Amino acid sequence: MIKPLLDFARRHIILFGTAKFAAGLVIGFALGVYFLPILTEEKGLDTAALAQLEASAERSGTFTRDLPGSDAFHWGEGTVRASDARIWLEGSISPGPDYRLYLTPSLATDEASFLKIKGQSIQVDEVKAFSNFSLDVPPGITVGDYPAVLIWCEAFGEFITAAELN
Repeated sequence: MIKPLLDFARRHIILFGTAKFAAGLVIGFALGVYFLPILTEEKGLDTAALAQLEASAERSGTFTRDLPGSDAFHWGEGTVRASDARIWLEGSISPGPDYRLYLTPSLATDEASFLKIKGQSIQVDEVKAFSNFSLDVPPGITVGDYPAVLIWCEAFGEFITAAELN
């Protein structure tokens, strides 16, 4: 009578242990995807550097959290400014992996609208800081030719935020 109970317990303990191990792997991977970009984030600009850059701004726009493509995990807020040499943000974006900043031929407010114009958009650079960052515009690109800027997560194909440049 005890032997069948022990056999039953052994089978379920192994099954339960395997399930716990698999759940731990999934949770660990998800936490790694979320926290690794935060741990490897570059330091953003301080207020003095932002003030110095502001004098060279030729155009500006606003990242807001209320865009149709933004959500609780993918958002941006603050003022994005641009000159022919740099694009910078005074504000913050949600942390995440493999973010890229694009100049776009029109304002895209969600994934579907960006995917339609991604071929005509210009990738400026990788975004490696999540607040007060500055990116150099590659030579040969005229920022004034593009009416909007957008941040996109290449790794997961996720829209983060966008702004029209005025």
